[in-house]
Amino acid sequence: MALQIYAGKGFDTQKAERFFKERRIRYQRVDALKYGLGRRELESVAAAVGVEALCDRDSRAFRESVIAYAPSRDAVLDGLMERPQLLRLPIVRCGRLATAGYCPEVWQRWIDEGKIE
Repeated sequence: MALQIYAGKGFDTQKAERFFKERRIRYQRVDALKYGLGRRELESVAAAVGVEALCDRDSRAFRESVIAYAPSRDAVLDGLMERPQLLRLPIVRCGRLATAGYCPEVWQRWIDEGKIE
């Protein structure tokens, strides 16, 4: 299955890319800050990890943004589409499986279970 890494500029993105390179797993890198995520991609990832996990709640930009107080799931997703810098990156996607942030234990489990080649 094709692996995608929605990447940012942070150290966690570098560590995620190194994780897959060391294991010689091919992936497609998408600059999430430049291109963002489409609505369907964002909804697919949100279904896998939850809307709360998608938001970088530790960042000052998030706390100062309107979506920190958004009343609905759709409002949060709309805000994340408009401002992808509020996403918790990297987002790693393999089909319907996804993670937000640096999650090597989960990725290793996917490899062990044969979900990633």
